[in-house]
Amino acid sequence: MINIEGSKPELRRSLLAVRARLTADDIADARSRLACRALELPELAEARTVAAYVSIGGEPGTEGLREALRARGVRVLLPVLMEDNDLDWGRDEGPGRLVRARRGLLEPEGPRLGPEAVTGADVVLLPGLAVDRRGVRLGRGGGSYDRVLARLDRAGARPALVVLLYDGEVLDDVPGEAHDRPVHAAITPSAVHRFRAAQGPTQGPA
Repeated sequence: MINIEGSKPELRRSLLAVRARLTADDIADARSRLACRALELPELAEARTVAAYVSIGGEPGTEGLREALRARGVRVLLPVLMEDNDLDWGRDEGPGRLVRARRGLLEPEGPRLGPEAVTGADVVLLPGLAVDRRGVRLGRGGGSYDRVLARLDRAGARPALVVLLYDGEVLDDVPGEAHDRPVHAAITPSAVHRFRAAQGPTQGPA
């Protein structure tokens, strides 16, 4: 049971506890279905550059989606965590070109493209623990993606912002801050949830 009544730290702990109970088969099945669902998204179908990330542990898997995007000729960028928790970026050249980094992360081993590289993305895929019906995303609290979103704002960049989640992580309400920038969509293994539409959020077919 996810406790949605408490603070951000309490909600994070509750969500992480649910993820910790997922089996390897659960994660693999969700990864496959998530990739199929994501590839139906028109914004990804039309994208030439996508800023993604390498999922680790119990996070919703990105490997299949990234592979499919590369096969389409899409330029996929991956984050590189800097000492100040800001993000640099490198090109995704496949699993054989990833290296272990701080905090158990996997990062591209090729040239660094600079923190501003994300401003050229058509779609930014965001990690998260939950999102609510307004599109407010709950991250892990490190602040790295808050910096990315602020950088996009400063540059006047308007990519589609998409968070990848498990079913059950789209909640009625997530504690938010005044500076939070809502995402446009959340993709789960069984649905696409859209936010900020004129008539409110809509949900794709399961």
